Amino acid sequence: MSKVAASILVSASALMNPTTPKGLSFDASAYVTANHEIRVAVQKSAPIPVVVLLKNKNNQVVFEQNIGKKEEKYAMKLNVDELTDGDYELEIKSSEGSIRKQVNLSTKPVLQSNRVIAMQ
Repeated sequence: MSKVAASILVSASALMNPTTPKGLSFDASAYVTANHEIRVAVQKSAPIPVVVLLKNKNNQVVFEQNIGKKEEKYAMKLNVDELTDGDYELEIKSSEGSIRKQVNLSTKPVLQSNRVIAMQ
């Protein structure tokens, strides 16, 4: 099955929830790769643990990655090919607050099925 994704660079300011404190001691970015994966990068300025979560529309965690307090920089790729179409939420959080981003996975009905990943 052929997959199609829109590559969108998302900085922490775009990921930021309006109710999130502005003074987080970590920064995060996320974008869709050419291989239809979500790449997440976290950089910390303080030794605090951070958790990366991907939740479905029922708020169930479908992916969780803990980043230890001693790791200053961390990058990962989330393969979303196995997930069903629908709305998801990517959340990067610590005890200080969180950064959230809505993710929509969909397979376009055409001659060949194509999956589109859109981050808002």
